[in-house]
Amino acid sequence: MGLGQLESGTDIAANLAAMDRFAAAAAAEGARLVAFPEYASYEKKVVDASFAAVAEPLDGPVCIALAGIAQRHGVALVAGVVEASGEPDRAYNTLAAFGPDGGLLAAYRKIHLFDAQGFSESRFIKPAPSAEPVVFDFGGLTFGLMTCYDLRFPELARGLSDAGAEVLLACSSWVPGEHKVRQWLSLTAARAIENGMYVAGVCQAPPISVGHSVLVDPMGVPHAELGTDSAVATVEVSADTVAAVRRQFPMFRQRRLHPHGGSLPGQL
Repeated sequence: MGLGQLESGTDIAANLAAMDRFAAAAAAEGARLVAFPEYASYEKKVVDASFAAVAEPLDGPVCIALAGIAQRHGVALVAGVVEASGEPDRAYNTLAAFGPDGGLLAAYRKIHLFDAQGFSESRFIKPAPSAEPVVFDFGGLTFGLMTCYDLRFPELARGLSDAGAEVLLACSSWVPGEHKVRQWLSLTAARAIENGMYVAGVCQAPPISVGHSVLVDPMGVPHAELGTDSAVATVEVSADTVAAVRRQFPMFRQRRLHPHGGSLPGQL
């Protein structure tokens, strides 16, 4: 799969052109799926009213263009878009996944909005109406979707694992700050280890974000870590590796606590 570390801005056409170039490069190296960051199609240092102003439905021009990129290069493509929510002042922060035929594989609206570190994402972004995990199947693997701040909520990653995810796509625009790169790398590794899955943390590049997109394997080993430049990397993921690690550490059948508190039936 490919990790496309962008430096997105407010020029939607330029952002789409960058994704087209990166998808072409990843496909040339054998990638069958290419993941891009949160807000890949439109990004600013601070989320403001302009996000609702540029928001479109999932069958609008931006998603039509993304579907075309996927189809043109014969890959599945996942990217962060600004989706119209039906509210005039707030949009959805959405990940849209398209198959090589250009069809929509899945759409995930961000659950946990970044009202932290002095930011108020929820002022201009509407949270997902459902907290149900979103997964899709492609190329013999099941992929789970989450966005940025979601990474700090381990119950979502566990819910995606329970829904069958073998690769977690954590598409992000991780806000810079004290210890934030260390936290980003630690949390991607933690979600991988505790769920026996790959975690593809694909991030916006500085200055808006921290970069350091990374693929962490189910044992917590990082692969293809990018630095701070806009770039694309490819790395192999394997369902057999996930299965082998989950046999070695059978955490899911050994759990004794229910995700919402209390014990699991027959476990005590």
